[in-house]
Amino acid sequence: MPRLRLALAQTNPIVGDRAHNVERLLELAIEAYDHGAQVVLTGELALTGYPIEDLALRNNFLDISRQSLAHFASTLQSQGMGDMAVVVGHPDGPFSVDDSATTLHHPARAQNCASVLVGGKVVATYAKHHLPNYAVFDEFRTFVPGDQGLIIRAGGTDLGVVICEDLWRSDGPIARLTGYPLGALLVPNASPFERDKDEVREPLVVTRAQDMKTHVAYVNLVGGQDDLVFDGDSMVVDPSGKRVSWGARFDEDLIIQDLELPSSTPSAPLPPQTVLCEVSVREPGVSPLPARERPLEDDTALLWQALVTGTRDYVEKNGFPSVILGLSGGIDSAVCATIAVDALGASRVYGVSLPSTHSSEHSLSDAEGLATAQGISYRVEPIRPVVDVLDSQLELTGLAAENVQARARAIILMALSNKEGHLVLTTGNKSELAVGYSTIYGDSVGGFAPIKDVPKTLVWELARWRNAEALRQGQQPPIPVNSIEKPPSAELRPDQTDQDSLPDYEVLDEILELLIVQGLDVPQICEKGYDKALVEDIVGLVSKAEWKRRQGAIGPRISSVAFGRDRRLPITSRPTPYTG
Repeated sequence: MPRLRLALAQTNPIVGDRAHNVERLLELAIEAYDHGAQVVLTGELALTGYPIEDLALRNNFLDISRQSLAHFASTLQSQGMGDMAVVVGHPDGPFSVDDSATTLHHPARAQNCASVLVGGKVVATYAKHHLPNYAVFDEFRTFVPGDQGLIIRAGGTDLGVVICEDLWRSDGPIARLTGYPLGALLVPNASPFERDKDEVREPLVVTRAQDMKTHVAYVNLVGGQDDLVFDGDSMVVDPSGKRVSWGARFDEDLIIQDLELPSSTPSAPLPPQTVLCEVSVREPGVSPLPARERPLEDDTALLWQALVTGTRDYVEKNGFPSVILGLSGGIDSAVCATIAVDALGASRVYGVSLPSTHSSEHSLSDAEGLATAQGISYRVEPIRPVVDVLDSQLELTGLAAENVQARARAIILMALSNKEGHLVLTTGNKSELAVGYSTIYGDSVGGFAPIKDVPKTLVWELARWRNAEALRQGQQPPIPVNSIEKPPSAELRPDQTDQDSLPDYEVLDEILELLIVQGLDVPQICEKGYDKALVEDIVGLVSKAEWKRRQGAIGPRISSVAFGRDRRLPITSRPTPYTG
């Protein structure tokens, strides 16, 4: 029974930066080669980053990607690694297209591929069959599906290849390969993080390994890309369904695993529409592999890591030197500031207190306490002079007078951003964004929203966890206790609290979860025991706030349905009231 030394290269690519991505892949390939690896598997579109969206429709982008792939293959050869097979994810194309109406409505001209590099050349290519067109995925728009399978015969065993969604679907390439005596199934992935993804992802890999009676090697990307966050968690699962390898969460990693695999069976008939590619690779290394342990995982810690990773990579990959945000002394800005510090370091985070006539003393002291505890730059910029001018000139009262305070804060933050080069972070949470409890062009202003997909009740949970984690590590808690325990308030009028106009956040978040994430309608939510009038009020608020959300900043997606590409509803609509 052959022993295969397999390496999984879990990388954090930057979309479009093929030189950087190839350089990082090369570094990991060298490390894998030094440890005696015979085959290296990378993530989905690791060469270009994922998702590339409509970049896949540009011929020049595809041409450069193909050139980069060829350069990577030749560099592996020139550096003495031509006898190690590297399976790398990349787009391929452009393919010839015509001017028919079908082409105009489906402009895709590229394929989502994984190619085998050996001996300085691309020796085989597999194109993804199943192109997801749901949730955050638009691959049916940007790619042409493949129609051929691929088996690599290397090191005396047969290795099947499928890409991400192909594994999730039991038809197509999985159905063809099931029953064939594979040594292992190699699966490049770009699987975004979301809460409870572990309850779906690993069981799927386990099921495929058991049903196909083969090892499954699953490698994922890591890092933030716009609003998506990839968490790694690459794995190898044996035919019994036992997981034998764990990749790091939210960090680049190289996982090297020795696998005892069945020998190739030359007499076995190939599955239909499947290509067999025989490659010559080195003998497996004999040096001991570095010891690896299963990482300790805590659900709240993973959520925090996702928010930190998404914020860090948005700032870093887009070249912002620093971030700035308003510090109100409340829980939302405190959590956003702490995420930013964990992501970037205190020296790159700038906090601004923007007190109004209605700001309480504890708001000022809590904001200053947070800044002091975390060592971030802090200044106070009162908004009253700006507000007074507008109030007197326009004779504002009521809601108009309240909203102008938020907009005065936005003016100051954006002015400091322009003057000093910071990215403004907006601090709204998912509950507020859902019901429109924010001022458009006021507290909604900013280029990135770290807690956009975090319900209010979870904001409190994360704050308590972060303080407890600091104590566990012997550090000062970063978030003032008063910011966590006091009633939430926008402080736009005397003695205001959020619950003046909203139900208790525990109830609100439960209803929003049913409506937004689970997709239930009014009758279905009422069947759960909630008051009909309350449910209708909340559904109405959510519907009316769509125009605000459409203009808002992006933020890390941590749920299965976040505001943005997950949930696409018309702004202009007039639903028929429920009369049941």
